[in-house]
Formats: sequence, structure tokens, C-alpha cells
Amino acid sequence: MTRDSASPAGAPRLRRRLGVVDSVAIGLGSMIGAGIFAALAPAAAAAGGALLAALAVAAVIAYCNATSTARLAAIYPQSGGAYVYGRERLGPFYGYLAGWAFVVGKTASCAAMALTVGAYAWPGREQLVAVVTVLVITAVNCLGVQKSALLTRGIVVAVLLVLATVVVACLVGADEGVGALVSAPERGVVGVLQAAGLLFFAFAGYARIATLGEEVRDPRRTIARAVPIALAVTLVVYALVAVAVLSVLGPTGLAAATDPLAQAVRAAGYPGLEPVVRIAAVVAAAGALLTLVLGVSRTALAMARDRHLPSLLGAVHPRFGVPYRAEIVVGTVVALLAATADLREVIGFSSFAVLVYYLIANLSAWTLSSRPWPRTVALVGGLGCLLLAAFLPAAAVIGGCVVLGAGALVYRTRAALGAPGP
Repeated sequence: MTRDSASPAGAPRLRRRLGVVDSVAIGLGSMIGAGIFAALAPAAAAAGGALLAALAVAAVIAYCNATSTARLAAIYPQSGGAYVYGRERLGPFYGYLAGWAFVVGKTASCAAMALTVGAYAWPGREQLVAVVTVLVITAVNCLGVQKSALLTRGIVVAVLLVLATVVVACLVGADEGVGALVSAPERGVVGVLQAAGLLFFAFAGYARIATLGEEVRDPRRTIARAVPIALAVTLVVYALVAVAVLSVLGPTGLAAATDPLAQAVRAAGYPGLEPVVRIAAVVAAAGALLTLVLGVSRTALAMARDRHLPSLLGAVHPRFGVPYRAEIVVGTVVALLAATADLREVIGFSSFAVLVYYLIANLSAWTLSSRPWPRTVALVGGLGCLLLAAFLPAAAVIGGCVVLGAGALVYRTRAALGAPGP
């Protein structure tokens, strides 16, 4: 097989095939599908009329995290993202904790996206559709990252076209007016922060670009360009869609909706668009699931190389150049979770875990330079992650602390027993 170089442990490396366009497409596929079709409604339930303020807060923190991530990824262009950054900059335990947070958080996200596909495609048979979707996407990923990136690019273009149509239809048929966009939140600052934490679930897709760092051509240049482009495009799309849907449904209607975009076009007087929106929701959620599985499997690969996960997960396919065992294991776990997961609960849990992941990324970025601006960005990002995590729903905070604490306990126990490490 083709190798770029050997890893420190002598393991085969993944092939560098992705350019800027493919990297941006992977980031957009992760963010747009998750945010528009899964996170807007629970965020509106928390923030009410201050949904746009919550979106702005999430965007600022996401920008800081993206900047820190891009700086780190340019220096450490390896699979694993903040798992690698924490290990190299802060020590093995912090790297492990970041990797564990990413794997468990994004595995929950995968289940959420699979269930979103099922809910829109075949109501009443969500679990069956979710499991089948996961199996198909796992097979696609096992055939190679180029095929995954090509499919993701097509999905992104199709979904953006549908979302543009939704925005125009809703703004033309809007009844609520500007008051629905600027009304005060019933729960005040707490509601805004909780909504921002839930919306952060939708912004976190740019991490996929970093976790694929070992498969990116010229990573210092490509990642530095792809991350801010993907984040900026996503923010514009979120803002436009949020304004359009709020102008039709209002905060209360949006909060109660399980399929807000479909309800919005129907309420705006364009029921013929509803099937198109449902198809787009399925396609977008499937695209997000496609790239989510990519990111989780690459982090599992990096952790397996360092013996924090079973070494068999570190195998790279000799023909397709992908971590196929990690792909298969991740797909199997996601399929099992999809049978029992609740969409809104797993969004909260995933947000908590991913905020911990980015906290470690920002702490790692803090150590890169003593210059004021980079350190300020890392500080704002890190404090923002702590703040949003603290104000998530109590069940998400408790569940996240238990799962992350269990992972930390396993690490400390293995270290005390003298288990081999990286």
C-alpha cells in the first residue's frame, strides 16, 4: 500500500487525498445536517425569542475553537484532533480524555443523526431505518475517504439549494414579523446559554476536518483555510434559516416542532415544498452521519495506535487505505445505540462531551504562543466551553460527567497497574 510516512510506532499511515474543497465539504456536511434539522427546535425551547442571540454566542465560541483547532492541526497534521493536541501539549492523560470525550460524544451524535433520518423517512419505523442507514454508510466509508468526500460534496450542494428555497418561501409567506426575532427570552440569560450549548452541537462539525488531518494534502495550508470557510458558510446558513423559520412559526411554534422546516413551509403557504424538505432532511442527516463516522473512527485509530483502545482498531486496509476495523466497530455501536436513543437527550449529552473536547483543544492552543491575540482567543474559547457545558440540561451534565469520569477512572487504573501506553 501507499504510505506517506510511518507513525512513531511504525504503523502505516493513511493516504493524503483531500484538498480544500473536499475538506470544506466534509465540514459543511457535518454541521449543516446536524444543526438545521436537529438542534433548532430544542434550542428554541430553551431560548425562546432570543434564539438568534444564542446562535451568536455559539458562533463566537465556535470561532475561537475553530481558530485554536486550525493552529494546532497545522502543527500536528495527524488523525485524532484534540486527542493528539492534548497528548502533545498537555500530557497523555489530557489527550486521552479529549479522545474519550470525542468518541463517546460523537457516537451519540451518530445515533442522533441516524434517528433523524428514520424520523423523516419513515415515521413509526425510525429505528429500523436508522440501523439500515448506519450499515450502508459504514460500508461507504470502508470503501475509501475519497468516495465519502465526493458523496458528501453532492449532499451539501443539494441541501443548500433546498434550504435556500425554504428561506425564500418562509420570508415571502411570513406572518409573525420582526417581533418573533427579537422578543425577550422567558428564562433570561440561563435560557440563552443553554440554547447556545445545544446549538454548539451543530457547529462542532469543523472538527471533522482536523480529525482527518492525516488524509489532507498540505495540511498546514489546507486546514487553515478549510476550517474558517466551513464555519463562516454554516453560520450564514443557520442565521438565514433561523430568521426564516422564526418569522413563520414564532418561538413557541418552533420549540414545539419535531420537523420545524417542513412545518414552516406548510405554514408559509407552500405545502408542495414539504416533501422536498423532508427528503432534504434525510439527505442532510445522512451526510452528517457519513462524516461523523469518519471522525470517530479516525480518533479511535489514533487512540488504538497509542494503546488506549484495542490495537486491532489501528489496522489500515491495504487497498482502500482506511481504518476499516475502527469503521466497522463504530458503525456497530452506533447501530445499537440508534435502537434506544432519544434525539433531544443525546444532543445534550453530545454537546457536553464535545465542549470538554474543545476545552482541551483551547488549553493546548494556549501553550503554542505567548502572543496576546492567540492566547486571548484560546482563553475565550476555553471559558466559553466551560460556561456552555455548565448550563446544559441537568441530565446531560450528569450523564456526561459520569461517562467521562468512568473513562478517566479506567485510564488511572491502567496506569496504576502499569499497563503499556504510548
